[in-house]
Amino acid sequence: MSQEFVFGWHAVDAVLQREPGRLQQVWIQTGREDKRVRSITENLDRLGVKWQVVHRKELDARVAGVHQGIVAQVAPSREWQENDLLEAIAGWDAPFLLILDGVTDPHNLGACLRSADAAGVQAVIVPKDKSASLNPTVRKVACGAAESVPLVRVTNLARFMRALQDAGVWVIGTAGEADATLYQADFRGPVALVMGAEGKGMRRLTREHCDALINIPMRGQVDSLNVSVATGVCLYEALRQRSQ
Repeated sequence: MSQEFVFGWHAVDAVLQREPGRLQQVWIQTGREDKRVRSITENLDRLGVKWQVVHRKELDARVAGVHQGIVAQVAPSREWQENDLLEAIAGWDAPFLLILDGVTDPHNLGACLRSADAAGVQAVIVPKDKSASLNPTVRKVACGAAESVPLVRVTNLARFMRALQDAGVWVIGTAGEADATLYQADFRGPVALVMGAEGKGMRRLTREHCDALINIPMRGQVDSLNVSVATGVCLYEALRQRSQ
């Protein structure tokens, strides 16, 4: 059976709450007897999912990363295809999307997914190449958001951006040299926010396919923000506008 691992309490609990059918087996570090452990093990028993108490070294051997004392073996989640998202958009009122162009660091992708979930983003779009995969580290950093926000991998990002525009979605990209600021953009309708790669920003073709470019005003000595921080800043300005 095809499988993958999820670790960290938030990530495992998210699978348990939202997609319990994916759970195959769970390992919990010996010595943990708190309320969180009891809640999860009671739910596992109710679902008939096998779980086992093991020494930390066994968890360390299963995954690379800070597992927090819990690791779950799960069936792979369903991955959205391009057409799945385009069909979903047709039924959404004012779609709110996030496009990440070349975010290759798993921690940054996980943090972006977490912010996207918190801000109400309905799907995150990434290119099939030059992007971090949805691995256990991403899921752990996302704190459950990887189980709630669809991650859509597209073969040709520029072409898919055109398809979004044809569907009535306004595409706003971020670039340091843009004339308009984040606070001058209009995020109230169907919109996709595009964030570029760490250090390099958006690729040329991605930039050329944006309807508008904006920048985040910088008043200090540094000239840029980490992509996950910048994503959070932009998403919450969008949320502010969309909540009015």
